Amino acid sequence: MKNEITLQTRREFLRRTVLGSALSWTVPVFLADTFSALQAQAADSATQTITGKDDTILVVLQMAGGNDGINTVVPYSNDFYHKARPQIGLKADNVLKLNDDIGFNSALKGFKELYDGGELSVIQGVGYPNPNRSHFRSTEIWQTASDSDRIEKYGWVGRYFDNACAGADPAVGVTIGSQLPESFFAKHPKGICFSNPQNYRFMSNGQATEDSYKKLNEVEMSGDMHADSPQDDSSGDMLNSGGSIGMLPAGMPMTGGKAVDFISRTALDAQHSSDEIRGIAARVQNQATYPGSLLGNSLKMVAKLIGGGLPTRIYYVSQGGYDTHTNQVNTQTRLLGDLGDSMKAFVEDMKAQGNMGRVLVMTFSEFGRRVSENANGGTDHGAAAPMFIVGNKVKAGLLGKYPSLAPQDLYQGDVKYNVDFRSVYAGVLETWLKTKSAPILGKKFEPLQVV
Repeated sequence: MKNEITLQTRREFLRRTVLGSALSWTVPVFLADTFSALQAQAADSATQTITGKDDTILVVLQMAGGNDGINTVVPYSNDFYHKARPQIGLKADNVLKLNDDIGFNSALKGFKELYDGGELSVIQGVGYPNPNRSHFRSTEIWQTASDSDRIEKYGWVGRYFDNACAGADPAVGVTIGSQLPESFFAKHPKGICFSNPQNYRFMSNGQATEDSYKKLNEVEMSGDMHADSPQDDSSGDMLNSGGSIGMLPAGMPMTGGKAVDFISRTALDAQHSSDEIRGIAARVQNQATYPGSLLGNSLKMVAKLIGGGLPTRIYYVSQGGYDTHTNQVNTQTRLLGDLGDSMKAFVEDMKAQGNMGRVLVMTFSEFGRRVSENANGGTDHGAAAPMFIVGNKVKAGLLGKYPSLAPQDLYQGDVKYNVDFRSVYAGVLETWLKTKSAPILGKKFEPLQVV
């Protein structure tokens, strides 16, 4: 992290900047007084930008809901696979073969092109010890890089900001969405969050401020948002009807602190010029055709911000809908098609800009699915699943070992993980973001060589 821009006076900064964030109800109105206090405290201070204009950039893509990795990277020649999935198992003529044993789901044509071009790594069997099948808790584990029996206050991206981005521009992290992900929670918050750049501005209203505060505290005090017990696959989980965690209301907070702490973290990360964001969105033209989906539009916006020179090191986007308890084949086909096509368009855009050599995309989902199908043409919450890394400098191909599907090798009906997801994070942190991973992840994990 090297490049610095000329420091601006606080007066110049305040003239150009609206201290505000996203469209999340936790931010826009309730924080008016907080922002005023921040402005007063920051008088005569300066903002120093550690820029991502010339440094490497990481895009984190969440596949929310628990993607079925077994029908994504398909062991089409495996007898155990077909015995466990007589209805939803994919035949050899319905996969995009990678070798004699496994292939991509046929919807992933975009991924197959990237794979054949040496721009995609498939990390097989990624998970963690003592897996949790609750959407909320497992997502929290991935977002905070915690052990399954430990609650962490800050996210792994937030700890990266704290450890490696002191003095960075607030836009060092950008989330395209309506709520800041828990991975961005930090001791010294940074990062901005918005859904529509045209609406990225701060509005203040006294009564609404008080109402928003009350609303958040009512949600926080109503009880733990973790509907599942640690090992419960379905009982009590509001999402088990086939919906997705990605479809939850934007205002629903994760655990990780009291309401006021949550609001404070969200408030303090909101320091960036809305004019600059809107200006880039209006000025920069995409040079690829994206699907008209939420994910396609999110990656389209990320491409604009990168092309416009926003000093961001980490972008975060999400695609929901992967909680496929019923009618999995049709749902997953649609989602994976969107994923592959959106990613292919993004790569084309980055190449046209001349920025592909600086960009790495990493996907994750909170868990995979059970090996055996259920009675509703779907699969229930599982454990390990593949991750995907996209870039023209990646160690392309298949990384790690495909998990065994033999019944005697399963853990409570789930495949066992071969790669700890924090080893993937460590590899990204050390080889791509060029920072030590142990202070960020809390302990030493052997970095997976992803580039």
